[in-house]
Amino acid sequence: MSLSLYDASILGYLRLLRSLEAILDKAEAHAAATGADLQAWADARLAPDMASLIGQVQMASDAAKSGAARLAGVPVPSFPDVEITWAELKPRIDRTIAFLETIRREDVDGHEDRTVELPIPGRTLTFTASGFLFQFSLPNFHFHVVTAYDLLRAQGVPLVKADFLSGGQAF
Repeated sequence: MSLSLYDASILGYLRLLRSLEAILDKAEAHAAATGADLQAWADARLAPDMASLIGQVQMASDAAKSGAARLAGVPVPSFPDVEITWAELKPRIDRTIAFLETIRREDVDGHEDRTVELPIPGRTLTFTASGFLFQFSLPNFHFHVVTAYDLLRAQGVPLVKADFLSGGQAF
């Protein structure tokens, strides 16, 4: 059986976005139990030149929705980065999941050689769809989800690797 681009992309994005929501739920429960300030966690950074937890969630959302759209050959939806509070994080993830659920398998599978152009400051990167997914989109998406996880671990939230891997489901 060959690898399905849809399974590797859309289902992968969905799984980790659901993990991210479950990680945020676990952080909320821990904050309630310890009296911690959720907004301080939302504003936390691993290093001064890195984005905050809010920024990491926004960029994970952007990576998933733009990756999915480019792979499916549909317009990338615009989600302005307006979230400034903890309470706005899960709705951002929910909007991303809702968009991903509109992407059909047939829009992605069978189009591995579709040209994907990614404009970045000063130039445009050009990939095949499979190259885009494996060389750029998935590593970028994983980076931001892992960084969100790490930010909360650094704040003392009792997360374990299974929280990241579980897709929001109990193992």
